[in-house]
Amino acid sequence: MSRIGKKPVLIPAGVEATVAGSVVTVKGPKGTITVPTNPVVTVTMEAEPKALVVDVKNQESPGDKALWGLTRQLLANAVDGVQKPFEKTLEFVGIGFRVSVVGRDVNMEVGFSHPVMFHLPDGVEANVDKQFLTISGIEKQAVGEVAAQIRRVRPPEPYKGKGIRLTTETVRRKAGKTAAKAGAK
Repeated sequence: MSRIGKKPVLIPAGVEATVAGSVVTVKGPKGTITVPTNPVVTVTMEAEPKALVVDVKNQESPGDKALWGLTRQLLANAVDGVQKPFEKTLEFVGIGFRVSVVGRDVNMEVGFSHPVMFHLPDGVEANVDKQFLTISGIEKQAVGEVAAQIRRVRPPEPYKGKGIRLTTETVRRKAGKTAAKAGAK
């Protein structure tokens, strides 16, 4: 039995959820998210307390248990996202590293001979505060994917720590060649 899957997804006031076949639509003050579900999983709406209940046909199958927990968590993320958008903050570390948002494009100057432009997909917003870029949106997966793609432009390097990193990330630093030589004697 899936520990995550068996917990119901509570629906707070101000959020509506509708189940239509294998599609669950969640509406809230920040927007609407549609979550498709696998045919193995059944989602039902409970009246008191207002909640979505996820169940599977075969609770002993490892594949079905995985889909059970996954579906429940995707629905929980949708309910959370339509109330308060998800955010990820990226830090630009390096001399001359700059970031700006122009319309739907993120303009990054990160040590290349040219600026790098990244177009933001629909449903994802970006704000700049000095060396920090905050990505926000109602879909957790989209926010994480955009943050990962921007980080991939210039990942942090282990010697000086220059690059684009998440603020929650710790970069493991290495000693340079001179420190290695001094220790070898």
